This record gives sequence, structure tokens and C-alpha cells, in this order.
Amino acid sequence: MPALGIIGSGRIGAAVARLAVAADIDVVIANSRGPHTLGSLVEKLGPRATAGTVEQAARAGDATLLSIPLTAYQALPPGLLRDRVVLDTGNYYPFRDGRIAELDADEVTTTELAQRLLPGARLVKVFNNILAHHIPQLARPAGAPDRSALPIAGDDPDAKAQAAKLINSLGFDAFDAGTLDESWRFEPECGAYVQIYLARPDVPAEQLAQAPAAPLPAGKLNAALKEARRVVVAERTH
Repeated sequence: MPALGIIGSGRIGAAVARLAVAADIDVVIANSRGPHTLGSLVEKLGPRATAGTVEQAARAGDATLLSIPLTAYQALPPGLLRDRVVLDTGNYYPFRDGRIAELDADEVTTTELAQRLLPGARLVKVFNNILAHHIPQLARPAGAPDRSALPIAGDDPDAKAQAAKLINSLGFDAFDAGTLDESWRFEPECGAYVQIYLARPDVPAEQLAQAPAAPLPAGKLNAALKEARRVVVAERTH
């Protein structure tokens, strides 16, 4: 029986968990506060969901969704995710994470830094460029004419293939956006980030939390990735 470990019970982690249980995938979900804080979420998700420790979530199934602040990566137990396929949803938000010199200097992408912080993990960047409430809104069965695509990036072809299979079962087409050094194309303020899933691209920032989504086929995603322009990360404030 397929299973997915989820480290991080925030909006993205909870949204993916919701799709997983709907697809008959068992989930073990964990956060930094302990399983006893997840009772309400697990109850809403139903019998396929279990609250666990971070270690238990890291060992569940064949893959782990990591959805925690970038600065929390270093707090994970050493070697926790070694040899695991890790779906990394992380982004660099200076207002939350503080300034990170390597990122501000464009020495690495966010996920290249994550790979350095998690040696041995088989990272695949995904679910970082979409609003949490759009994840269940846009999920569709395989073959649906209005199915949306999500970009993935990674340096391990087999890990990307495994991630793509999981993403397909969750209700999205996985679009290969290249290696980790190309993942900037769907990071904050770049061409394939958040706005491409909006029904109205001109929605004010303060209304994004309620803004409805519109399907994004792979062709449009590909065009957005190709047209993306790298931002000056040091100038980002959000």
C-alpha cells in the first residue's frame, strides 16, 4: 500500500495530505511541536492519516514531502533524509528567513542550498510555486482536459521519475523543469510562480489567500518557464 511521509503540517503540507488520502495513499504527518498537536488535522483527513514524529514521517513510504521554513532545515536530525526521495516545497522568504548571503549573492538556488543542508537526500523541488488553496482546487484525475501541470526540478533522474508518479496520483501532471540550478525559474517573483495559476493574474497581493485558480496546462507552464527572468535575490524583501 502506498504511503507518504509529510514533515510540516502547515498549509502546503495539509493540502498535499488531503490529496494523498483522497488518492488512497496513507500519510504520516509530523511537525516540530509533536504528534499530540496534530489531532484535529488527522481527524479531518480521516483514517488514512496518522500523526507521527519527524523521524516516523521520514521513514514512511518511499518519499517524504518537506514543507518547513528554509531556516529549519538545519534543525532536522543529521542524516534523517539520506537516500530518501524528498519533495522539497521550500522557498527563500527574507522577511521570514532573514538574509542568507549565498542566496542573495546568487551563488546557489534555494534548492541547491537545501541539498547542501540535507546531504544524501534525493531532492525534487515541487509544490513551491502554487498557493496552498489552489492545490485541491486544481487537482484532477489523469486524462482530464482541464488538468494542471506542476514544474519539478532535480539532479537525480530516478528521484524525479518517482516524484512524477506520485504527483500524477495526486492529480497533476509533472513537468520536468530541469536540474536544481534551473529551479529559480519557478521561485518567488519569477515567471512560473503563483500568478500563473490565478484565474485573474491582476489580483492584489492582499487578496491572494482567497483568489480562485484556473487550470494551467503543460504548454503554458513550459512557456512561462522559458520566458522567466532571474530576479536579483538580494533586492527581494518578501
